[in-house]
Amino acid sequence: MTVFPISGKSESREKRSLGKPESRENQTLLITENAEGRIDSLPQTWAAISGAGDWDHVEVALRSLEENLVREADNLILLLTPPFDKTTADIGYIKGYPPGVRENGGQYTHAATWVALAFARRGDGDKAVRLLRMLNPVERARDEKDCERYKVEPYVMPGDVYSLAGHVGRGGWTWYTGAAAWTYRVWLEEILGFQRRGDTLTINPVIPKDWSGFRLRYRFQNTIYRITVENPDHCSRGVTLVELDGVAAADKIVTLRNDALPHEVRVVLGTEPPELGSSARGRHSEQTS
Repeated sequence: MTVFPISGKSESREKRSLGKPESRENQTLLITENAEGRIDSLPQTWAAISGAGDWDHVEVALRSLEENLVREADNLILLLTPPFDKTTADIGYIKGYPPGVRENGGQYTHAATWVALAFARRGDGDKAVRLLRMLNPVERARDEKDCERYKVEPYVMPGDVYSLAGHVGRGGWTWYTGAAAWTYRVWLEEILGFQRRGDTLTINPVIPKDWSGFRLRYRFQNTIYRITVENPDHCSRGVTLVELDGVAAADKIVTLRNDALPHEVRVVLGTEPPELGSSARGRHSEQTS
C-alpha cells in the first residue's frame, strides 16, 4: 500500500481516574498519594480505547496522562511516573530496571502508541498525529547531536527510550516488531481510517484539521483501488460521503471485488453531505506520512 498525505478537575475524580491496581501482597500501588508510580498510562488509555469509561472520567484520565506523562520537550511519552526506586513493595520485575529505563518510567513504545490510539478514538486527530510523530525514530536523528543522544538505529522502531537523568532520549531495544506493528496499525487503521474486514472496506479517518486530504493506493489481490480522501471543511473526522467509481456506496461501505479492473474510491469528510459526484479539484501536493 502506498500512502500520499495531502498537506494542506476535581481531586476525587482525578484520583479515581488513575486506577488502583494492587500487587501480590495487596499493597495499593499507582495512586496519587504514593511518592512513586503515581500514574500509569495504561488505565488512562484503555478507558478510552475500550469504550468502557464514561466520557467525563475519560476526559480527566487523558488530561492527567497528557499533563504527567507526555514530555514534549524530550519527545517522550512515559509509561508511568515517578519511576519506582525506593519503594519496599514487591512491584515485579520492572523494579530491576533503573528509574527511567524501559517499563520503570521510560517510554515503552507499545504503551505510547496506545496513547495516540486513545486520542484518535476520542476524535482528536491533531493530538493523535502529534504524538505519533513524537514516536518516529527519524525525529531522533535530525542532526549529529540528536544521533549522539539516541545512539541506536533511527530507521527501526525502538521498544523503549530512556528518561533516566543523564541518558534522556537514549534508545533501548530496537527492531521491536510489536511496537512497529502497533505503530503501523494506529497510523493505518485509526488515523487514515483504513479498515478491511473480509471483502468489505470502510474508510473512517481521524486526521489533523489542517490536512486537506490524502490518497491511498491499495491492491486487493489482482485489483487496484485508488482511494482519495477529501477534507474541504478541515475537520478531524466525520465521513459524509463514500463513492465507488462515482456511485454512492451503501452504508459508506465498499465491497471489494477481484476483477483486475482499476477502481476509484472517493471519501469526503465534513459537517454537511456533499453533492454526489462533485469531486473536489483542489491543488494538492504529495508528501509521505
